[in-house]
Amino acid sequence: MTNAILNLSLSEARDQLRAKKLSATELTQAYITQMENTRDLNAYITETPEQALAMAKQSDQRLAEGNARPLEGLPLAIKDLFCTEGFKTTAGSKILDEFIPPYESTVTQNLFNDGAVMLGKTNLDEFAMGSANLTSAYGPVLSPWHPKNDPSQNVVPGGSSGGSAAAVAAYSALAATGTDTGGSIRQPAAFCGIVGLKPTYGRCSRFGIVAFASSLDQAGPMTRTVRDAAIFLESMASHDYKDATSVNRPVPNYEAALAGNVKGLKVGIPKEYLHENLNPDIDALWQQGVAWLKDAGAEIVEVSLPHTKYALPTYYILAPAEASSNLARYDGIRYGRRVEGQSLEDLYEITRSEGFGEEVRRRIMIGTYVLSAGYYDAYYLKAQKVRRLITQDFQTCFAKVDVLLTPSTPTPAFSLENPPSDPIEMYMNDVLTVPINLAGLPAISVPAGLDAKGLPLGLQLIAPAFHEEILFNFGQIIEQAANFPQLKVPA
Repeated sequence: MTNAILNLSLSEARDQLRAKKLSATELTQAYITQMENTRDLNAYITETPEQALAMAKQSDQRLAEGNARPLEGLPLAIKDLFCTEGFKTTAGSKILDEFIPPYESTVTQNLFNDGAVMLGKTNLDEFAMGSANLTSAYGPVLSPWHPKNDPSQNVVPGGSSGGSAAAVAAYSALAATGTDTGGSIRQPAAFCGIVGLKPTYGRCSRFGIVAFASSLDQAGPMTRTVRDAAIFLESMASHDYKDATSVNRPVPNYEAALAGNVKGLKVGIPKEYLHENLNPDIDALWQQGVAWLKDAGAEIVEVSLPHTKYALPTYYILAPAEASSNLARYDGIRYGRRVEGQSLEDLYEITRSEGFGEEVRRRIMIGTYVLSAGYYDAYYLKAQKVRRLITQDFQTCFAKVDVLLTPSTPTPAFSLENPPSDPIEMYMNDVLTVPINLAGLPAISVPAGLDAKGLPLGLQLIAPAFHEEILFNFGQIIEQAANFPQLKVPA
């Protein structure tokens, strides 16, 4: 019975709850048991089973009264970057290891207002800085997938939302929240064989999300199906007066917009994404994706994004610059950990040295450098100008096509034991995703196939701003054509 419950998608579980074929308490208990059974993945930093069962009990009462809300009784995981009132929020960092927020993030408040049940807080790269979930102060997350030729080998789940991705793929959460600054939803979604959506910048409020790079951060859903992502996003999105970058425009009924018809629509294939380091299996899958969309009636058009090659260096100037500014608040006085010193300057220095990990310290140093007098114009200001050119490239493309199709990542998941030792090599994992963040556009990663080792691969669809509906439509076409072999729930 438990396996049958866990195999339900979010939309199926919702329908069974409303039909009273299942109770929210039964559903939640099944996920709590699976969360315990998969602890070796280290997907969760904090588990909240008592809270989950209490929320499920309230949902059962509302379901019995016929007052079900959109996500009533559905157990979800929350990335530990979202502030949750009364529950520890660490951002994967030692410097916030005892931080209990006195307020709720807007996104999680929206989810709870719609009846969602919180299972716990998921692991992540420290302050969302990473592509493999290797920089968390709470240890690495393991992907539930293994190479078929070496099942004992562990691979990374991607990052920074690796805990959320692993939890959804391993059936220890029905769905999860993620955040995406340079690919942190789409890349782990591709590595773990699930759906991950980065909405348009401004679609979801950033209030109460621990900031990494404020002009790039965006919350989004991580689910097992495209339909589930549509349902989940509708609850996450809202206008919020507490976030000045939140956009005041109606939230569509995304699920109702799943028409499944793309006939006559134009799909752009950016020639610059034919990267020399693109894995051959991923290249073949990309061509397969083109064939699937052509068979569905879409017209394929080659397009050009000429400034794509500058996206990665631009991102790694702007994101660290914003991070160095945002993380200046963690000084041992106002938030989190404090290590006493001989003087106030000592206190700052020792607290930040002990509180931040190596990758965070590296990015703070880079950001401080590019913002410093004498280098600001040469690096930061120039990067802002290039960002504008990258945005204009997309605008030119979307005057000709309705959506763009690319791979989600240049490689499949790599070994946990032998990750890239060079930071630049690690940063290359983001090469296909960061241009979208710089332009503030929505994009979705859909699981579409396996590589030669049997590890998941994803295809990425990109749309004009606030056109998430078209991503769901095209995403569902790929999902149905690929018939992706999801992991089975362990017996």
